[in-house]
Amino acid sequence: MPPTLASLVHHSALKLTVRAGEDRLDVPVRWAHVSELADPVPYMEGGELLLITALKLDAEDPEVMRRYVKRLAGAGVVGLGFAVGVNYEEIPKALVDAAEEEGLPLLEVPRRTPFLAISKAVSAAIAADQYRAVTAGFAAQRELTKQALNAGPEGLLAALAAQVDGWAALYDASGAVVATAPEWAGRRAARLTAEVERLRERPAPASSVVGGPDYEDRVELHSLGTGRRPRAALAVGTAAALGTAERYAVHSAIALLTLTTERSRSLHAAEQRIGAAVLRMLLAGEPDHARAVAGDLYGGLLDAPFRMVVAEPVSGADPLGALAETVEAAAARSGEAVLAVPEGERLVVLAADGGAAVAACVAHATALETARAVPEQTTGEEDELVVGLSAPSGPIAAAAAYKQAEQALSVARRRGRFLVEHEQLAAGSVLPLLADDAVKAFADGLLRALHEHDATGRGDLVASLRAWLSRHGQWDAAAADLGVHRHTLRYRMRRVEEILGRSLDDPDVRMELWLALKATTSE
Repeated sequence: MPPTLASLVHHSALKLTVRAGEDRLDVPVRWAHVSELADPVPYMEGGELLLITALKLDAEDPEVMRRYVKRLAGAGVVGLGFAVGVNYEEIPKALVDAAEEEGLPLLEVPRRTPFLAISKAVSAAIAADQYRAVTAGFAAQRELTKQALNAGPEGLLAALAAQVDGWAALYDASGAVVATAPEWAGRRAARLTAEVERLRERPAPASSVVGGPDYEDRVELHSLGTGRRPRAALAVGTAAALGTAERYAVHSAIALLTLTTERSRSLHAAEQRIGAAVLRMLLAGEPDHARAVAGDLYGGLLDAPFRMVVAEPVSGADPLGALAETVEAAAARSGEAVLAVPEGERLVVLAADGGAAVAACVAHATALETARAVPEQTTGEEDELVVGLSAPSGPIAAAAAYKQAEQALSVARRRGRFLVEHEQLAAGSVLPLLADDAVKAFADGLLRALHEHDATGRGDLVASLRAWLSRHGQWDAAAADLGVHRHTLRYRMRRVEEILGRSLDDPDVRMELWLALKATTSE
């Protein structure tokens, strides 16, 4: 620990005597400074032991001494050393009384003790304290490295908590708590999730300090990783601000955990390449080869129903990266396998049906859609994407599942939705799909000749065609709906065939005409 007034008083070579403020000798001394100025305060930084001989002071004037001592105490001077036998044979009573009144420690310095000896003693003690801190920091670094190698992040956190006499917690890329030490710190760490999420929005490396009446401790938060988006975060909770040795330990932990996350990133890249190979084999209709390549890494994913997810970016810096992190973090917390593979400008995810990864994907898209619905809560720079989710499938039908996800993605894009599940398409209606501009253009082109004919006033072919198709080609029912004779309706349908050059006996033609009519009436 740094030198204190008490340690200087107990220094056998200095022979200092306490004349006032004996109950405040445990205050640390940052430096010993000599000044004979009547007002040395402008040159003080706080924490100094001021040494004087009262060469330019009227030390016997009570009012002068009260003002002098009061200014010293207000500037953060921790003690006053007065050399006797130079200008005064003993410390004047006015100075002793002022020091007692202000509570400022006053030390009597004998004539045979030079101020330089006191300065050297303070400097040596400070240097020794710094050496101890550095030595302790290196020892902490060795212990943290040992634990990181032998017990992983959990062991490192336990060693760090012991070094700082507090607790430590590790968060993953989504801001969820991964590990804590000691275990009782889990609840405290969980309360900081919002703070960690805010920290993740800042480029790494970033840090912040959390404290106040809502927290039991002073907590430092540090982002981990070297990329634009932090890979993890470290929280360190202590009862007071960190000392030099504790600061060394925290910095060592940050370095080691950053190395761990970067190494994990390399492993993740390798796993991703294997995942890409597995996906290609599944889509090529080779489930047996895919299972052999997947091995223990992804094999369990192919033994149960899975969902295929296809996502594309709409706006933002890295919406697919954020989705991948969310899905992988959820899978890691639940202990399930997930396959997330970038495919050009797309992200393809293979995840267990009903698992945490699929739920996290849906929740992520839902949160983005909810945020967009509240304009005052958005900045216009949010990460937006579209996601298509297949129905539950298996390895044999992987290609079909991929097609389903693509179809759902296409519908999501047209409808301005963030996520659409393929099962929703089967349960809904095909009519909303007719709003597509390409479908409308086709419909307009197909029916244009009939509309032009009707515009001349020579008949009502479009309305007649709609009535006839809606009655499934039943002449009497359709003619009754139109209020015309069935022979008139037959004549009109022959004119439709002549104008279009297509036979109404062809069911494909009937289908196209009906969809064209629905598309044009939906505007």
